[in-house]
Amino acid sequence: MNPNFKLAPSILSADFSNLKSALDICTKGGAHWIHVDVMDNQFVPNLTIGPPVVKSLRTKTQKFIDVHMMVINPEKLVEPFARAGADNITFHIEATNDPEGIIELIKSSGCNVGISIKPKTPISDIYHLLDKIDVVLIMSVEPGFGGQGYIHESNQRIKGIKDYLNENCLDRVLIQVDGGVKLHNAREIIDYGADILVAGSEVFKADDPVQTIKNFYSLT
Repeated sequence: MNPNFKLAPSILSADFSNLKSALDICTKGGAHWIHVDVMDNQFVPNLTIGPPVVKSLRTKTQKFIDVHMMVINPEKLVEPFARAGADNITFHIEATNDPEGIIELIKSSGCNVGISIKPKTPISDIYHLLDKIDVVLIMSVEPGFGGQGYIHESNQRIKGIKDYLNENCLDRVLIQVDGGVKLHNAREIIDYGADILVAGSEVFKADDPVQTIKNFYSLT
């Protein structure tokens, strides 16, 4: 059992014409976080939402808003998302040559800091930064689109980061996993060390999204 476990439903898979309904689903199901995928059609081949949507969400929920920036030049969007009401801002290690600078920028904006890595990026590339952040986001699919299958090798990457955190007394840093997360594999992912699971289509495309969220929490 992981007492830190949180589900972060991704609104990328929700009905964009009725995001208030998506927030209501998350509230009724008991989800802790709301995951917001930000894509610029450059770092990844898709274009999604920006700060105005986060600002609108902020007026409708008190839940923790988790912004995942899949963008080039992430430093340009930190302040806009912070002002919009983000609680956590995650950027990709592959998108910058100055991760320390972006970490400090996010901290100075008053938000928690996350770093994300793509499936092919060695986890050792972020070891030196883990003592400076709050969340490490392991992509278990290639970022860009929802509904992809989970890359099974991600389990060993989760374990590798979990082991590093434990060995270096950094267990305050949470491990988040995003991509291909389903009810049938969630328990295994948690057992390998995940604290936060991002689930999009599994929640919002379900016949009963509220019950699906509850089912995730029943696994822990």
